[in-house]
Amino acid sequence: MDRLFSVGDLVDRGPESHLVLEWLEEDWFFAICGNHDFMAWRSALGDPYPEVDHREHGGLWLDELEPVLQAEIGGALAALPLAMEVETSAGLVGLVHADCPFDDWRDMQAMQSIDPTGPVGENCLWSMERYRRSYTGMVRNVRALVHGHVVVRDPRVLGNVHFIETAGWKPGGYFTFLGLETLTAAFGPIADKAPLNLRNR
Repeated sequence: MDRLFSVGDLVDRGPESHLVLEWLEEDWFFAICGNHDFMAWRSALGDPYPEVDHREHGGLWLDELEPVLQAEIGGALAALPLAMEVETSAGLVGLVHADCPFDDWRDMQAMQSIDPTGPVGENCLWSMERYRRSYTGMVRNVRALVHGHVVVRDPRVLGNVHFIETAGWKPGGYFTFLGLETLTAAFGPIADKAPLNLRNR
């Protein structure tokens, strides 16, 4: 059976955030936590993240749900890992939403747990540093890393790090699917004719 791996931000992106549990209940679907998932579960569980106003960044949908459903969604999103690795015939592929804080994947593997508000967790959820610097250094001991978070017009590869957030949830964007065996990208249809706004948040 084919599997689909998400690099995060299952919510706040489009009109169906309230259906996130339906995706997470599928046995072929796997996801890591993105910064929007993090903000949503903090809000849903009554401890809003103080650094960013979740409502101003797509989180108004959560207020419309019954408290019981909010809590269920919050618990499910809080259980998502900050990093994941997938074994392929050609070697390991790592998934981290925003950035890997290490140049050696073994350092990530050595983490027993990651506090999303600590320096490693914040890097995994929020950092755009590698992309902004166009840093092409390789992350050792992993075949490839795949990130979302940074909205790009077309997928971009820096070293062995793939940025695939092409904003299928917003006007002018499209979804990118990266085959982990071949590291070949496939693309969904463009959402509409409007130009893609590359503002990241």
